[in-house]
Amino acid sequence: MKKYDVVALGELLIDFTDNGLSGQGNPVFEANPGGAPCNVLAMLRKLGYDAAFIGKVGRDGFGKQLADVLRETGIATDGLRWDEYVHTTLAVVHTLPGGDRDFSFYRNPGADMMLTEEELPLNMIEDCRIFHFGTLSMTHEGIRKATLKAIDVAKKNGALISFDPNLRPPLWDSLEDAAEQIHVGLGLCDILKIADNEIEFMTGETDFDKGAAILQERYPNIKILNVTAGAEGSYSYSCGYKVFVPGFKLGGTIETTGAGDTFCASVLGFVLENGVKDLTEEQLTQMLRFANAAAYLVTTRKGAIRSMPEKTEVEKILSAH
Repeated sequence: MKKYDVVALGELLIDFTDNGLSGQGNPVFEANPGGAPCNVLAMLRKLGYDAAFIGKVGRDGFGKQLADVLRETGIATDGLRWDEYVHTTLAVVHTLPGGDRDFSFYRNPGADMMLTEEELPLNMIEDCRIFHFGTLSMTHEGIRKATLKAIDVAKKNGALISFDPNLRPPLWDSLEDAAEQIHVGLGLCDILKIADNEIEFMTGETDFDKGAAILQERYPNIKILNVTAGAEGSYSYSCGYKVFVPGFKLGGTIETTGAGDTFCASVLGFVLENGVKDLTEEQLTQMLRFANAAAYLVTTRKGAIRSMPEKTEVEKILSAH
């Protein structure tokens, strides 16, 4: 019996999100805890799973805030490392009409990219059922080495590997570098969550069926391949089936921060219960319906880590629609 259901490695940062205007007419930003891996873990905690984080923050006020939030959320922090010299990574998130986002990162350097191989808590990685990562932990050589070492240890100890490319072009020296590292991740994972713009980026295809077929041919290691298309819904190309489930368009969307991560976590929860082999079309449909409903709910709230829906809230949406 493994101690952790899911261990995730990657960025933990502060998202400064729009929060209206001051009395003087200046933009006001709220310091929300963020970072895709911990968003995923926060939702997994809501679903009742044991989750642990590996990453690095600065020894500053924001780093302390983030550590406190992880503890409050019930995410194990044994793998959280502190940098004495480099500050916690910051992102400014401008919400566009319709809820989409524009990111500006303060990460040159940021503490999250300073994690080294030597700082990895190997005992945690050896003791998990699923290991999850994205490409923000592959933008620079040091943390890239740490990420690849962690994946290797997880694989050797029987964990499934989950990957979300989470492409953020401003963080890469070039888009060629980004494509190269996404290619590495695709070749290592069992479970893939890829967004509509990312599948086009990696395959040149806007047709998801064609894009998914290319990925399946190139990366036969992928057992569950899920494509998210925002409010339109999601697709799963898994176990010989293609399943599409439309999104829940019930109004009330404020912003889309964390929607993909909530979807991803819901899928990992499904995998923890059902595995990745011999899944039926009906099971894949149920997986996507739950994940879509959870993702919709988080778009009706500000922030992500502290805004994840309860399992009962998701079930209420599903029973009503």
